[in-house]
Amino acid sequence: MQAERLMVLYGDDSVEEQLLRALDFRNKFASRPYLPSHVIPPERKKILFSDILEVRWPDPTTADLTRFIDNDSVKISSVDGYAHLYLSELQQEFTVEFLCKVSQSSAASLRSSQKNSDYQTGDQYGKSSKKSVAEMSLKQMRTENKKNKHSCAEGKCREPTIPEDQKDRDGVPLFYTNCSSEYTWVTQRWSVSSYPEEWKYPLFLALMCCNLHTVKNVMKTCEKNNHTSIGADVLIDPETCEKVSCLPTALPLSCRAPHLHRWTSCDFFQNRGTEKYSCPQLIQIVWCQGVLYRFIHDRTNITEIYPGDDSFFKSEGAFLGNYFIHYAIQKGTKKREEKMYSVNSLPPDVPGNPYSISSVVTEATKILQYCYKAKLSLTHNYYLCCWKMVPETDGREMLPVLLYEKVIPSIGRLIVYSDHKVHTAFWDGMTLNMVWDFSSSCSKIQVNEDVGWCKLTTPDGVQQLIKISHPGIYERYIRTAIEWCRSLNERKEIPEYTAHSVTEENWYSSLS
Repeated sequence: MQAERLMVLYGDDSVEEQLLRALDFRNKFASRPYLPSHVIPPERKKILFSDILEVRWPDPTTADLTRFIDNDSVKISSVDGYAHLYLSELQQEFTVEFLCKVSQSSAASLRSSQKNSDYQTGDQYGKSSKKSVAEMSLKQMRTENKKNKHSCAEGKCREPTIPEDQKDRDGVPLFYTNCSSEYTWVTQRWSVSSYPEEWKYPLFLALMCCNLHTVKNVMKTCEKNNHTSIGADVLIDPETCEKVSCLPTALPLSCRAPHLHRWTSCDFFQNRGTEKYSCPQLIQIVWCQGVLYRFIHDRTNITEIYPGDDSFFKSEGAFLGNYFIHYAIQKGTKKREEKMYSVNSLPPDVPGNPYSISSVVTEATKILQYCYKAKLSLTHNYYLCCWKMVPETDGREMLPVLLYEKVIPSIGRLIVYSDHKVHTAFWDGMTLNMVWDFSSSCSKIQVNEDVGWCKLTTPDGVQQLIKISHPGIYERYIRTAIEWCRSLNERKEIPEYTAHSVTEENWYSSLS
C-alpha cells in the first residue's frame, strides 16, 4: 500500500512498474495469486463472459504425447487452452500458466472458493464421485452461462442509462461489466518435489512424455547398433488419474488477518538484523543477485538453489544442510551431470564463472539455519495462514496441540506436540528443542537422527543452534533426548493425532 501512496503523490511510473514486478514475483511462488485489478495494466486483462473454474487435460490413451515435445522441453496444454504446463529439461522444476479471475471483495471471493471446494470434496469419495462432481461442475457452468445469456436476452443485463460508447478507465464498455469478469494470465513456478494437487495430472503427462522420448532415443540407438530393442513400456493407469483440474482462485482484495503480514526485514547474508527479524511463516523463496533459493518445509525438508544457468543444487533427506548435489545438462552432448559438494569442503571460486558455488551454498545454509530456529521455537505461529483460517477460531485449529508429557526423575521433563516437535527441560536448567518423527515404530536409529539441528538454551537464556551430527560438549543432552524419543517409538506411547476443530476452551487447557 505504501507504493500505491507514492504513485498517487508523485505519479512516478517507475514505482508502478516496481510494484507490478513485485506482485508478479509474489504470485510466481504462491499457491494463490493476488490480482488487484487497479494494479494490473489493461493490456494484461481479458474480459470473459463465463467463470473458468476448472480445465480438462488431454487423455494419454488417445492423444499423441510426442507432439508435446519440442527440443527436449515439454509443454502440456489443457483442452480448452486456459492452462499450460512447461517442464524443464532437468525435470526438477516446472512452470504453469493459467487464466485467473482478478481479486474480488471478500464476499465474492468466498462464493468462488465455495464453488471450488464443492468440486474438491469429491476426492474423498473415490473415482466415481470425482467424475460425477466434475460432470456436475461442467453442467453447472453451462447452466449458469445459459441463464446469463437468457437474462441478458430478457434485458436484465442491459444498462439503458449508459451509452454503448461509454467506457471505464481500462477502455472496457460499461454495459459489459454486469455480464462479464476480468481475467489475467498468471505464471507460477513449482518444484517437482512439492507442488499443489491441481498440477499433479498435467505433471504426470509431462513426465510421461519425457519417458516416451527417452525410450524412443534408446530404441533408435539399439537399432542403429543392431541390438535387440528393449521393452520399456511406461507403466501407467490413466483411470487412476483425474483429468480435470480445479484452477487456483485469486485471494480477496482485503485480508481478515492483516497482523499476520507484519514483518521486519533483515540481511541474512550479511548477518545484519537477523535477531530483530520477525515473520509469521517460514521462509520459502529468496531471490538475491540473480540466484533463487527455494526452501520446502515438509515431512522431507528440501533446499534448492537455482543460479540462473539452467542448473540447480539440491539438498534433502540425509544430505540436508551437509551436502548439495549439483544437477546440470551438458550443452553439446545433452548428458545429465551430477556432482556432490560438502558444505565443509566447498571448491574454491573459479575466475570467469558467473557465480561462486561456495557463496550460494553458504548463503542457502544460513537461511536454512534461520528456518530451523523458527521451526524449533515453541511459538508455533509459522503454521498460521490467513486464507486458510476459520474465522470462528482465529486459526487455532491450525496450531499443534500437546500429545504427551512425562517427568523423568532426576533428569527432566519431556513434552511432545502434534507437529513432531519435542521440548526437553533438564533439571540443571538446560532446555532442548528438536523435531522427531513418531510415526516410525522401528527400534533402530532413525535415518534422520543425525540430520539438521536442535536448539539448546542455557540457564542464562543464551540460545544456540547445534548440529545433531556434531553435538560437541552438549552430546549428553542431545543423546538423552534421542534415547527418550526412541523409547517412545518402541513402546508406541504417542497417541495418533487427527486434525479436528480446536475450540478456545480445549486449546488453552492443553497449554496449561
